[in-house]
Amino acid sequence: MPRDAAGAALSSRRPRGPITTDLIELLRLAGPVVLSRLGIMVMGLTDAIVVGHYSARQLGFHAMAWAPSSVLITMSIGLLVGVQVMTARAIGAGKPHETGAVLRRGLVYGAWIGVVGAVVLAAFGPLFLRGLGLKDGLAEGAAAPLIVFSLSLPVYALSVVLSFWLEGLARPGFVTIAMWVANAVNLAVNLLLVPGTLGLPALGAVGAAWSTFVARTFLTAALALYIARMKDARALGVFDKPARDRAAEAEQRKIGYGAGASNFFEVAAFAGMNLVAGWIGGLAVAAWAVVLNVAGIIFMVPLGVSTATAVQVGRAYGARDPAGMTRAGWIAFAVIAIVGLIAGCLLYPTRSWVALAYTSDPAARALILPALALTCLFLAPDAVQVVAAQALRARGEVWIPTITHLISYALVMGPLAWWLAIPRGMGLEGVVTSVIVTSFLSAGFLVARFRMLDWRDRRDALSRAGETGV
Repeated sequence: MPRDAAGAALSSRRPRGPITTDLIELLRLAGPVVLSRLGIMVMGLTDAIVVGHYSARQLGFHAMAWAPSSVLITMSIGLLVGVQVMTARAIGAGKPHETGAVLRRGLVYGAWIGVVGAVVLAAFGPLFLRGLGLKDGLAEGAAAPLIVFSLSLPVYALSVVLSFWLEGLARPGFVTIAMWVANAVNLAVNLLLVPGTLGLPALGAVGAAWSTFVARTFLTAALALYIARMKDARALGVFDKPARDRAAEAEQRKIGYGAGASNFFEVAAFAGMNLVAGWIGGLAVAAWAVVLNVAGIIFMVPLGVSTATAVQVGRAYGARDPAGMTRAGWIAFAVIAIVGLIAGCLLYPTRSWVALAYTSDPAARALILPALALTCLFLAPDAVQVVAAQALRARGEVWIPTITHLISYALVMGPLAWWLAIPRGMGLEGVVTSVIVTSFLSAGFLVARFRMLDWRDRRDALSRAGETGV
């Protein structure tokens, strides 16, 4: 093609509209974050598969130990989400140097959260399990791995701060790389400790917990070294002691309080499903662990998209761009709803193979297969609700997602699961049915609230335009 003709063709191309630009940016940010979040779940999946093939009974111990641990882990993640949001806001406001202060505050805060969580879990976790009246010696078998899980909470909290800061800067690439290398470390230690190889004793569920400790320590060290060696670390204020800013500190904690409470209600409710499964029987606990692992792996996609959404909405918030916040939110809702539907359509015909990957026990698989079939129905609404909650937090709406999760997960899902599973005799299928109902309820509330904020911002913009005569 002649140069003039090529130039004419290029000049005739339409520039990308804001919707296309935001969609591309969402996918660019979400891709590495999704892979990173998948790495988190694959670490748990690796533990479950290695332990499950070693012993179905040990898998039950692992699941019960992980249940209270997951509550504190996920609550810690929520408490630290202010690092991500405040970093994105600083970038949107054109103040990159302030991100260093966000990081340093987050590291101190994260260290305290991790230490307190470890003490609480180690001191009270075993007592809590023994007081639940679980069958088949589940409480006694879960005590030792639970204590080992507690030891890794401080280092895990620091890794969350470092990851969130990089993601808030829209630099999630190294987080993903480090996470997958940590997965390789976790697998290697699992294969050494769980079945006992190279002359080592077989530790079962305890070995899997130690594998998690080693992998988390590696991840934290790798992220800290990377940030310290970033070329623009000084320009971002990483090494500068920030001036005391009580308003910024309070805002960073406030965002975390709302997200932490939301995560607590949601994960505590899902962990409580282990209790309902424990009342059904030991195999039901193992089957529910499989369902949670499968759903959790898929959930990492919307969790990654929610991070990208929070970054985009947070930037628009920092730039005082209501239209940008609205656009970023609705694009993300549409994308993740489609992803959830596709995931359900893929899981349904492959559920038998998925169950076989976890266990060859025919009794356990008889419980797993119908539960996985029902799981397909809540993947889409569950995906939408987590993205909507993060979009609202980044938009400055902290407590509505928390109240929604309190109502949906604490007040509806738990009692409904018990009623369907025990009095109604539906067993594990009743537990999964309660999750379906709750997911639609939560998604509906949160999306409706986001829409209300759209109307409010539009009304305020029209009011300001009328006052100025524009």
